[in-house]
Amino acid sequence: MQKESVTRSVVTEPAWVKVITVTGRVQGVWFRKNTLHQAQRRQLEGWVMNLDDGSVLVHVQGPKSRVEDLISWLWKGSPLSRVDELDITDAEPLVIKGFEIR
Repeated sequence: MQKESVTRSVVTEPAWVKVITVTGRVQGVWFRKNTLHQAQRRQLEGWVMNLDDGSVLVHVQGPKSRVEDLISWLWKGSPLSRVDELDITDAEPLVIKGFEIR
């Protein structure tokens, strides 16, 4: 009896990359720290930072379903925040490991 060699190919989903500007009461309310934890829970890559105009900028990449899930969370935000608007645009992938606060 001959042994058959079976090769399994793993199909990886291409990264879905978005830049999101979050406006509302999103600074001084632990929004970045909570975004960091939420992105890490979803094993996403990217960063989050405050902008001078009081908004928060998020650059996130990963599987589409996980990025969409984070976007849903961003609408809710941290317990003390109030999210008024998300401006979501496509972006180029980053060479980055993990998720960080900038």
